[in-house]
Amino acid sequence: MSLRSSTLAAALLSFSALLPAGSAAVAADMPVKAVKPIIDVPFFMVNDNRITYSYQFTATDPGVPGKTAKQVYSFTHFDVWAYGTNFFTIDMLKSDHNDPAVPCGLVAGVTGCAGATEFYGLFRSTLGFNELFNTKQFSAGPLRNVSFYFGADFNTENNAVAPAKRSVVAGLQFAFNLPYKGYFNVSPVYYNEFSNHNSFLMPAFNGGIGIPDGNTQFRGTWAVETNYYMDLGFLPDYLPLSISGRAAWYGPKGQGTSIAIPGNLNTATEFNSEPIRLTLDASKMMWGPKYSHHLDVWVAYRYWQNKFGLDHKNSPVCTGANSGSCTEQSLSSGVSVKF
Repeated sequence: MSLRSSTLAAALLSFSALLPAGSAAVAADMPVKAVKPIIDVPFFMVNDNRITYSYQFTATDPGVPGKTAKQVYSFTHFDVWAYGTNFFTIDMLKSDHNDPAVPCGLVAGVTGCAGATEFYGLFRSTLGFNELFNTKQFSAGPLRNVSFYFGADFNTENNAVAPAKRSVVAGLQFAFNLPYKGYFNVSPVYYNEFSNHNSFLMPAFNGGIGIPDGNTQFRGTWAVETNYYMDLGFLPDYLPLSISGRAAWYGPKGQGTSIAIPGNLNTATEFNSEPIRLTLDASKMMWGPKYSHHLDVWVAYRYWQNKFGLDHKNSPVCTGANSGSCTEQSLSSGVSVKF
């Protein structure tokens, strides 16, 4: 070692000997810029689950004279994730005695049956083009996004018809902004009710002509599904009301059978809507914005023409003694709880 190096080393050793015992940690204790923690982004940006009880005052069922009251129990799920949305609902609809469960209406002379019970499920999903392609090219003015839109419906009911609907939809959704953070969605789609069931199309009810198992298959057709929501933000804060609604048109889908059966006519364009629902955000009104929409109370109007595609003017199921049974106009009211 050179004389210069030896002298420098000795000086450093002498200086270190003068430092307090804990000074070896001085460098470690020097302030440094904190590393920002990595925040876990949840998979679902919105995850909303609700149960609802509602009462429909004057529902109708094709081929059943008069009005039918229905109690409806529903579970609804809605979520938003990185590339789109998912919506799912399943309803249990319990009819009064006017829409009886089997064997009433199927076996002559049997009366006094309880009301029928229907289960109806529906899901709809979207994949947003802005999100899929990491762009804003599908937004312009009030148009917020364009999405691929798809879904399915299914049902079963223990009435005389014994329906077992299975259908799919696929197309586009155009999503528009409304005031007060509202939205309006329009979805032109392809609709295919590829499977259903109708006991009254079996040979026993048609003089030996019919479908042995009662299963039907309709042709694909066009459809347009719409829905909207808007807070009534111009009202005072102590009155948190909102409006929402939906409307859907389903084109004619044929007879559902490969053979001609007396009285089984071609279907007509079906219009199924709940044009207005007025909702009171009861939880926000009672407990503040933190609990917004945890408890909703609502009233709605429903209008459904050519129910299930049955022509309300010409189908034997909808005319004569059954006149009016294929057009539904009804008020309904319910309570929804978020959990």
